[in-house]
Amino acid sequence: MGKRLFESQCALCHGQTGGGGRGPNLHRPQLNKAPDDASLRKVISQGIQPEMPGAWQLSPREVKSVAAYVRTLGSIPLEPLPGNPSRGERLFKTKACDTCHMISGQGSGFGPELTGIGSKRSAAFLRESLVAPEAAVPDEFLLLDLVTASGATIRGVRMNEDSFSIQIKELNGEFHSYRKAALKDLRKLRGKSPMPSYADALKPEEMDDLIAYLASLRGNS
Repeated sequence: MGKRLFESQCALCHGQTGGGGRGPNLHRPQLNKAPDDASLRKVISQGIQPEMPGAWQLSPREVKSVAAYVRTLGSIPLEPLPGNPSRGERLFKTKACDTCHMISGQGSGFGPELTGIGSKRSAAFLRESLVAPEAAVPDEFLLLDLVTASGATIRGVRMNEDSFSIQIKELNGEFHSYRKAALKDLRKLRGKSPMPSYADALKPEEMDDLIAYLASLRGNS
């Protein structure tokens, strides 16, 4: 139902398959103005003025169906991969990947959350992230080096920031808030990642297994 409604109501602007036209391309895992299902349904029903009219003619059930279809447009299809996901899951734990990444609420959450990574990123992207982590650092992930008034050097990830203060999560998992005026130095390490390269740390078959496991993570639903 969602596909049929999209083709009749939305394709004029977004293209018959959602690839874009007057409206934006929807073949993306994350939509800037609709990051979750609730906001996507709101955008569809109410629109975004003045560019996008609201779909007042659709019932709540129809809006939900269109939203569900739009979500499939940004999902990476399953790929046939050489690795073994079960062995990859064991590697994920033995290599202590869960000290930086969360999956379904388990882990520290220091690095990007991975619960649905397989539906958002291709196997090629996952391999690059393991071999060369700084090749594709998420835009919202910002590593910081700061020097406190006492001279202590702290490294962590920015969690929040305003004109006067900055909140970080340190590499040991602790949260701290600092007044910028009290800092001796604050360096924003854009494009840098604390994650090491696994190019030499994993055998080729282990790399395949870990990628197969990450690709199998399609979310909780």
